Amino acid sequence: MSIMHENSEGTTTDAGSSGNISSIDGSALPDVVHALNRRVKNRRNIRGLAVAGDAIVIIAAFTIAAAIRYGNPLDGQALNTLAALLPVYMFLALGQHGFTMAAIARARSSVAKALGALFLSIGFVGLIAFFLQAVGGVSRGVVGAGAVLAAFFLIGFRGWLALYAHRLLGKVTINEVVILDGPQTRAPHPGSIILDAAKDKIGMRLDSPAMLDRLGRCLQTADRVIVMCPVERRAHWVSVLKSSNVNAEIVTEELDEIGAIGLGNYDGNTTLAVASAPLDLPDQILKRAFDVAVVMVALPLLAPLMILVAILIKIDSKGPVFFRQPRVGLGNRVFHIYKFRSMRAAQNDLSGGKSTSRNDSRVTRVGAFIRKTSIDELPQILNVLTGDMSVVGPRPHPLESKAEDRLFWDIDGRYWHRHAVKPGMTGLAQIRGFRGATEKESDLVNRLQADLEYVSGWSLWRDIIIIFATFRVLSHQNAY
Repeated sequence: MSIMHENSEGTTTDAGSSGNISSIDGSALPDVVHALNRRVKNRRNIRGLAVAGDAIVIIAAFTIAAAIRYGNPLDGQALNTLAALLPVYMFLALGQHGFTMAAIARARSSVAKALGALFLSIGFVGLIAFFLQAVGGVSRGVVGAGAVLAAFFLIGFRGWLALYAHRLLGKVTINEVVILDGPQTRAPHPGSIILDAAKDKIGMRLDSPAMLDRLGRCLQTADRVIVMCPVERRAHWVSVLKSSNVNAEIVTEELDEIGAIGLGNYDGNTTLAVASAPLDLPDQILKRAFDVAVVMVALPLLAPLMILVAILIKIDSKGPVFFRQPRVGLGNRVFHIYKFRSMRAAQNDLSGGKSTSRNDSRVTRVGAFIRKTSIDELPQILNVLTGDMSVVGPRPHPLESKAEDRLFWDIDGRYWHRHAVKPGMTGLAQIRGFRGATEKESDLVNRLQADLEYVSGWSLWRDIIIIFATFRVLSHQNAY
């Protein structure tokens, strides 16, 4: 069966009778081919510039250091050091993918890889010089000054190179081609190269060598191909693309609502992966070890304060020292959180259906102070020790928490996603000032956005930053 396409003049052509292969030459191919070739050339030039630029700035840094130390930028010992250092640097930078477009186009990644290769190469050459005396008599001052200057030069050069790469290639630095086949419900990304199946006479015919040749030539230098087509034509495009030697994907809009993150297989059937643990086992072990270490250090320091607060609570009002309340934790499992009791015992709200308001009559005198200073949260150290909580994570909420008389999960369906990690004593939302009563729906949404950002981007370094930032917000205008 022939597939009819409309050409640029508005007439139709038969994809099945598009002529023989010899009639298809470079001049007949769409502009996309020339655009891809230009991008290939530009990418090659940028990578070459990265290699040459790194070499130049390192040479400049060490010759300047030699000129300062010896008064001669061409000092033989400094040149020997460079002769040993540069090959090692290039080898390490290549090994760390420091000259790939993916690294070069992202300034932070580019600088990190360049600096990592620099300091590793200096350390490696230093060890070789020490044990084998391969480089003798080089001043440590020259090496130190050269390393510092090289680091500054690399930061400046790699930062400029990232900007230059985006100016030359646009926002999308890879050769990304989007094939449009039929009417579309959404516009392609502005940084992609567009190939229109009808206008550019690209078909999905497996019985037309000429058509397949034309498509193959169009995609020859593509890094990634995305096809946007109707459901009934997907299987045909899959067959064509599997033989095209490209990384290809097909847009499936009906999966957007599901939020699939990958594919799997069960008993020979393809499955959609829709969730994964944010922390793998090594990260879970690391985070747990960090939690225990923090608690072990903090507990002896906080114990006198906690004992004093317990005594004041007993003196101020009748009732227990601690307040236990069910809250939603890891995996949506309910646990009991510990807090210093800050309300009159008869008026404690176990369900959490009523948020504490400013000048709330239920709060005792001591309770007002410990809530204002966040001291009421200290007993959650016990929850961290038992493993129900972490030092850092999304704050756990009572079961019936509401904003504008709506339960949290009714306001935003993503609410439950925040429970993919352990709840914390402090979190990203808290250091951004999102705390206190949830009087408006936006109060919940702001916290949820911060929590989901934390869940999707966990790192031990971020936990450390959040802990230190928490000291700035221990007393907050919304803490009551």
